[in-house]
Amino acid sequence: MSRRTTRRIVVGSAIGAVALIASVAAAAAAVSVIVARTVIIPPSRRTDDIGIVSLDLANSTVVLTSTVDSRLPGEYSFWFSGDTGHVRVGDIIRQDANTVTRSIEAPDFGDLEHARRGRFNGWFYLSPGDLGLPYEDVKIATPLGDAPAWVVPAATPDLTRWMIGVHGRGVRRQEALRGIVPFRAAGFASLIVSYRNDGDAPRSDDYRYALGDREWLDVEAAMRYALAHGAEEIVLMGWSMGGATVLQALTRSVFGDKVIGVVLESPVVDWIATLDFQVELRRLPTVIRIGVLTLFKHHWGGIFTGLAEPLDLERLDFVTRAQELDRPVLILHSDDDGFVPSTASRALAVARPDIVSYEEFQVARHTKLWNSDHTKWEGAISRWIAKLP
Repeated sequence: MSRRTTRRIVVGSAIGAVALIASVAAAAAAVSVIVARTVIIPPSRRTDDIGIVSLDLANSTVVLTSTVDSRLPGEYSFWFSGDTGHVRVGDIIRQDANTVTRSIEAPDFGDLEHARRGRFNGWFYLSPGDLGLPYEDVKIATPLGDAPAWVVPAATPDLTRWMIGVHGRGVRRQEALRGIVPFRAAGFASLIVSYRNDGDAPRSDDYRYALGDREWLDVEAAMRYALAHGAEEIVLMGWSMGGATVLQALTRSVFGDKVIGVVLESPVVDWIATLDFQVELRRLPTVIRIGVLTLFKHHWGGIFTGLAEPLDLERLDFVTRAQELDRPVLILHSDDDGFVPSTASRALAVARPDIVSYEEFQVARHTKLWNSDHTKWEGAISRWIAKLP
């Protein structure tokens, strides 16, 4: 083989290698953008992932296909036909390898008899009225405009202690209704709020979640409302991303000194750990994780993600920032969460055993702890409240 031929082969191989590397890098960058946008863009609709096999309204039962969610013990909301209908389902009556039979209540709305598919979520209640409690529709003056909220007064005339309930990513304020009962029994009024981009409150200009890094401003507005209406002590309670949001409100709001405690359910206490978990769950290479974090942290990343401002992920990491916390914290988390790992919550509890109480669940999935065992859930909160200053 001549030198010229050898040189051509070497050069050609080098060009091919460079092209391959460039292609891999481009593919990794594209996947990073997709993953990043999935995290921060509010979902337009949910997937109906549970089939309806049969329905017996006379005996108030429904047979569903067997999935991780349909096999969960407890009581749940069941949305069907693309969220055009809603019914509450009770515990499991029987199950086999392919189906699960559960009790049902009469549909709140929608045509369940002709429905074919649906999905579970943990709301159960659609308004405070479903709890049989008095309530008032109010508006919270947030930096982006008025956001709707519900006020449920305390069972006693005392209006000095308030719980502010903050829902998680991709859902609405109905998620936080489950927190009312134990707080009302302890003499608290409850303020159940909405926040930017959740479908009820005003949108931000970029229409992107900031993972708590900006949503806390709307929680601060709710704190201002509570204080203006008699509150002297506040407990912040957040589900999932709402947990990240209330921790930001606690540490960044001018009203933070009015907070006497924080309750976190299935919370994100460290977004980096959560993103790591999701990348590993999807068996994506580590380079994707690096790409997503890079997009979030830099101004130029907004070209691809649509974020108006970078996210300060280190500021959202309360495992690292554990020593900055100085108020009692209750964490409730399930080890089979599937979306937000309980490892970070456990790490925070280990780092601050002096102020953090941890209530362990094992088979309750994400934000469905009340549904799985509401006696245990409400009992843990009631005991924690009793220990507050």
